[in-house]
Amino acid sequence: MRLTAATDLALRILMRMAVLDEGECPPTREIAAAVGAPYSHAAKIVTRLQHLGVLEARRGRGGGLALTSAGRYGSVGRLVRALEGEGDVVGCDDDPPCPLRSGCRLRTALREAREAFYSALDPYTIDDLVSAPTGPLLIGLSPPARVG
Repeated sequence: MRLTAATDLALRILMRMAVLDEGECPPTREIAAAVGAPYSHAAKIVTRLQHLGVLEARRGRGGGLALTSAGRYGSVGRLVRALEGEGDVVGCDDDPPCPLRSGCRLRTALREAREAFYSALDPYTIDDLVSAPTGPLLIGLSPPARVG
């Protein structure tokens, strides 16, 4: 199973947010720089994470991003399911459709494998993922110094 680049980036953003000091609310641009992602990609992911209720974004002076309790303590498996969507692992119904789709067992086996993958992630939270040695590495990811 391979996660999409968007899901990978979402998890990195949440992990980075989880190691920040209480009350620290960096802007999206700063988080994007810290996780090595283009701002435009990070901004799209942040919007998606807001809709899922795992990040809050505050506008204006003193604004920025904040990790919610659901973001810190919710199931990583549930989050990955939401980010990856419900589509099939393979394109059985693509154009042209697979000629085996009416009697193929591969599709079912792959769905079961995908669910086993997600189930293995269910017990973990973002908070679990940032325990040592990962947390100190994430803290060391500093965005470039602000100029001006």
